[in-house]
Amino acid sequence: MSRIFRTTRILTWFILTGVSFALVVTSGFYLYLRPGLPPVEQLADIKLQTPLRVFTADNRLIAEFGEKRRTPVTIEQIPELQIQAFLAAEDARFYQHTGVDIKGLARAATELVSTGEIRSGGSTITMQVAKNYFLSRDRTFIRKFNEILLAFQIERELEKDEILELYLNKIFLGNRAYGIAAAARVYYGKEMEDLTLAQMAMLAGLPKAPSAYNPIANPQRALARRDWILGRMYELGYITEQDLQEARAAGVTASVHAPAREVDADYVAEMARQEMVNRFGEAAYTDGFSVYLTIDSHKQTAATEALRNGLEAYDRRHGYRGPLAQLPAESLAPERLQRELSNFSRLERLTPAAVTALHEEHADVFVRDHGPAVMPLESMRWARRYQTENSRGPTPSSPADVLSLGDVVYVKLELPTLPDTDASEGDELTPQPLTATLAQAPAVQGALISLSADTGAIEALAGGYSFRQTKYNRATQARRQPGSTFKPFLYLAALEKGLNASTLVNDAPIVFDDQELEAAWRPQNVTGQFYGPTSLREALYRSRNLVSIRLLRDIGINYTVGYLRNLGMDTSAIPRDLSIALGSAIMTPMDLAAAFATIANGGYAVQPYLVHSIRDARNEVIYQAPAVALCDSHCQQRAEEIPLSSWGEPMLKLAPRVADERSVYIMHSMLKDAINRGTGGRAAVMRRSDIAGKTGTTNEQRDTWFAGFNHDIATTTWVGFDQPAPLGRNEFGSSTALPIWIEYMRAALDGAAESNMPRPNGIVNVRIDPRTGERAQADQAGAIFELFRTEDAPAERSTNGRSNASDSNDSLTQDIF
Repeated sequence: MSRIFRTTRILTWFILTGVSFALVVTSGFYLYLRPGLPPVEQLADIKLQTPLRVFTADNRLIAEFGEKRRTPVTIEQIPELQIQAFLAAEDARFYQHTGVDIKGLARAATELVSTGEIRSGGSTITMQVAKNYFLSRDRTFIRKFNEILLAFQIERELEKDEILELYLNKIFLGNRAYGIAAAARVYYGKEMEDLTLAQMAMLAGLPKAPSAYNPIANPQRALARRDWILGRMYELGYITEQDLQEARAAGVTASVHAPAREVDADYVAEMARQEMVNRFGEAAYTDGFSVYLTIDSHKQTAATEALRNGLEAYDRRHGYRGPLAQLPAESLAPERLQRELSNFSRLERLTPAAVTALHEEHADVFVRDHGPAVMPLESMRWARRYQTENSRGPTPSSPADVLSLGDVVYVKLELPTLPDTDASEGDELTPQPLTATLAQAPAVQGALISLSADTGAIEALAGGYSFRQTKYNRATQARRQPGSTFKPFLYLAALEKGLNASTLVNDAPIVFDDQELEAAWRPQNVTGQFYGPTSLREALYRSRNLVSIRLLRDIGINYTVGYLRNLGMDTSAIPRDLSIALGSAIMTPMDLAAAFATIANGGYAVQPYLVHSIRDARNEVIYQAPAVALCDSHCQQRAEEIPLSSWGEPMLKLAPRVADERSVYIMHSMLKDAINRGTGGRAAVMRRSDIAGKTGTTNEQRDTWFAGFNHDIATTTWVGFDQPAPLGRNEFGSSTALPIWIEYMRAALDGAAESNMPRPNGIVNVRIDPRTGERAQADQAGAIFELFRTEDAPAERSTNGRSNASDSNDSLTQDIF
């Protein structure tokens, strides 16, 4: 008995010694590692790497930027079944343990001793939170011990639901998806609450090995993992047997879903991205900012479509340039065509297709991702062979005149519709084949900018045919000559210097000798003709070049440049010679749009802006653009009294008056005539009395423009080649840029009441003789009414028929002539 007692005592001693030794070692590890452990308080302030999201003013998603796709959610937002699926897969005893599951750790320790590494789990959800937020992914004993210590610490300081919320937002689930909300969108294109049980279980299987159990890359392994999780959910009482059987019967439905972009505005998105990076650096991509722009989604969609339609229309007018490539005969086998066409990218609404057969009245084509289609001859009638910008080949009479077997071309698809039939139920409907229309990517480019006239807010912007084709934003980066679109600013300067819309200027030949030029400069009107004495009103709406040059010479180059500077224009790129009368200045479409917005709003300075507000990851506003108020006087003094916002900027921005409102009102009238009687006549189809604008075409038709407005909105369009080249001798602003403007403005103003500038005080209507510009006699035939500033109105005529105006006016007229 004593021997047994001694043996027991010795064993007890050994056990106690072992336990004590283990406690000493453990305590030693704890004391050694504890100082290096991060404080759990950091979890409360942790910033999940969340992408930058860009929205329109009406809260529609334009783009998402960032490596990690994540949408943070609260535990209350996550469906209970989804939580149960993760618990079944990762940590069924999560709500019972204190951060460490001894059974799981024992299994992991056994693997470590026997194989030298940890191959399976053992980590609780709390331990995974510790690892994901604070620790490296090295599979070492020290890292595992740190993980255990942190798990205990986290459990002491956070509630279970808080830990689970951190886990479900942080966990990597493959395909750049971090967190359950992002994964639901990436794999199924759904919100969490819309997932089926089978889909929830599939997502719950991803944390163990996001690549190995990826339902897109490894559907069979993912399916087996899903079914195991469903079985665990049944064992744990989370689902019924019927639920289990129905979910297991479901197939793999996952596929890659890109962010659900709601508005096609890539150029705008890039502008927003650049501004956010300028403000926040690389943190713009990770800190969960949401930036709300001034863009109106309806107007933006209209701008994108109008520009593409206009560029395609120009391109078709100038002929077919040939196929993208030629496939050899062996590549035309049905089993090879899809693979061959995958080498050619889609371009917006244009899809690559290969010609597989030619017939008398149609061609057979194979369309990438769609299959066989028919291309009727009528869809190719436009495709006369391009020769030069001024000439094309004959109209094709058969598909063979345009296409060859194996040609890879762009097409537009017309999806089939069910025929209108009275067939009874059970009758078979003959499927309609796909119909394709021959197309090509335009070589020409363009831009459209639409601004709120009062505030300068950018409501729509398209910087080219396709951002995928080229990221060059012509709306803000293309520095081109505006041509005659610039003339309204010259004429406005003249009105403010005392001239008026009825002032006569001689439209006659003029020659300038300049030693810097190889030959004398002999400017001409676009028609090549001369029209004699012409009023400023008619000269502007008919875009008379020689009148504009004489006008600039009269009012002075220095005065004009100074006036333009006061309007807010950058005059550094404006030459100091008479060529500026014909629009030789260098401007971007955005510059011109802002200048026309100043005319549209009645003469107030305009500074275009894009970002309306910025919100952080907590949805708190950290920036908001100041409201804009029009200011007529004492603007500087008033600006100094405006309080600052919490982000350090004035809460209100004053737009000072930069042009006399009466002169601007008269300019509105003159530019309305450009549409009613002049070069912008095509816009009359809109049947609105509140629109005004000006066409512009530069030498050799290298740049074509239209800038127009009503009192609320100012829109500018430009068409040209990126490398300046002639558009064709029959192409002008009225034929290229104006149709784009019309299509856009029809949509932008749809349902909007007419908006005209209110008539200011100090304006009079005077009946004048259009041949002389002087006041007409009471009984004079052919007289017309004209607008004048009160002080510029022609004097009453004396009884002898002569004006009582001063000799100085006669002298001015002589100088102009």
